[in-house]
Amino acid sequence: MDFKEDFTYGFKRGLPICLGYIPVSFTFGLMVVDGGLPAWIAVLISITNLTSAGQFAGLGIIMANGSLIELGVTTLVINLRYMLMSLSLSQKIDSSMSFLKRALISYGVTDEVFAVASIETRALSFPYMCGLIIGPVIGWTTGTALGAMISSVLPTSVQNAMGITLYAMFIALVVPAAKKSKQVAIVVLIAIFINSLLTWAPVFNAISGGWKLIMATVLASGIGAFLFPVKEGEDGA
Repeated sequence: MDFKEDFTYGFKRGLPICLGYIPVSFTFGLMVVDGGLPAWIAVLISITNLTSAGQFAGLGIIMANGSLIELGVTTLVINLRYMLMSLSLSQKIDSSMSFLKRALISYGVTDEVFAVASIETRALSFPYMCGLIIGPVIGWTTGTALGAMISSVLPTSVQNAMGITLYAMFIALVVPAAKKSKQVAIVVLIAIFINSLLTWAPVFNAISGGWKLIMATVLASGIGAFLFPVKEGEDGA
């Protein structure tokens, strides 16, 4: 395929991801403006991050006046999986692709982009990856902009009610996985217990909300890895 054909093929493959990102990023745009930040900040965050869980967690720390260190460590812990995905995709990338091009496409490696790219049977070319990534970037940024702009004109009472959408989104992400896997359910319960302990036990009052989130995430993940190690050749499902 030439550049145009390869790019078009990739774009078509990424179009469903683009459409699926809009409602999720719409919620993020609502939350940013509801938190008192301007709409352009919401768009800037989305176009430079492209990570749903990391952005929502980071937004929570920003709204809680957390430190930059808390923000950095939290997003690093949550987004570590993208490093593993990128390493995996690097084995399928066209060997002639330059380091600069590899660095550029690494920006757009998300869970969904990784899933689509990983099932390709041929080597992944630069135009294909650009086409695959550009749709999700547009969808994520557009949804954020729409949510931010609409939230700006909503009555205060409605904006306040939108706060529940963040919790509803996380429940929607966690519950189906927990229902399918007993191991996931146990890790979720461990995370809830640790976070509740850190939140309500007086001895931990001096710890900020951001560090509590980091501690709960790392501890629950570590305990889960110890209790339910994935053997070589298993997919961990």
